[in-house]
Amino acid sequence: MSGLLVVVGTGIKAVGHMTLDARAWIGAADEVHYVTTDPITEQMIRGLSPGAQSLARFYEVGRARHDTYEAMTQTLLAGARAGRTVCAAFYGHPGVFVWPSHDAIRRARAEGIRAIMEPGVSAEDCLFADLGLDPAVVGCAQYEATDFLVYRRRPDPSAALILWQIGAVGDLAWNPGRTNADNLRVLVEELVPTYGADHVAVVYEAAQLPTFAPSILHVRLGDLPGAPLTTASTLFVPPRERRAPDPAIVARLALDPRRFGIGA
Repeated sequence: MSGLLVVVGTGIKAVGHMTLDARAWIGAADEVHYVTTDPITEQMIRGLSPGAQSLARFYEVGRARHDTYEAMTQTLLAGARAGRTVCAAFYGHPGVFVWPSHDAIRRARAEGIRAIMEPGVSAEDCLFADLGLDPAVVGCAQYEATDFLVYRRRPDPSAALILWQIGAVGDLAWNPGRTNADNLRVLVEELVPTYGADHVAVVYEAAQLPTFAPSILHVRLGDLPGAPLTTASTLFVPPRERRAPDPAIVARLALDPRRFGIGA
């Protein structure tokens, strides 16, 4: 008897962001597990599947995230291995900053169990809408904040930069509500040579409830360590300088140089 693992996203904003596909899978599954951040979404999930279980029970203050994620993955796989249809519902997009979803799908497929992922509305989608950013216009690079530092990523000052989870930079355990100003100073020290301490960035958090406004705080990079942050805060750094076209590439592509301000 072959099981099925379906991973869905509940979106960022309660109720309104949950897709019809996500609702259908939650209602049809033999067992449902979820991680959400608000009671409205939790109530909706339980309304569709009364026996749904929260994976948040695996979170413990100070517990390594890897251990928590492994427990979640094993829970999802257990039902699928037993031949049941298992639906895992994660806050936002189930493939964005959700390690257990990718890990469970990879392991399930390796064992011959069918596993699929349905997309959802992510914090990135909300950021693009709320800040009026079209990533196709100036370009956009994005990194998890700790990854950005540890692997010494180098930003392009002519493109937008998004750094996720700046409130938890350098914290590999689950510590909700705690931010680290010392680690933020390290982040600022790495950004200042490219952008300057006076460059104004945005500390952003998407709205989680209908009719609520997002949190958009403009702050100098030099003041970031003292800014009010949460573990859900994202840093958006706008470009510092204009893009410079390469005339040789424009010519090789047989493009009109005037379109790029060359020879105008």
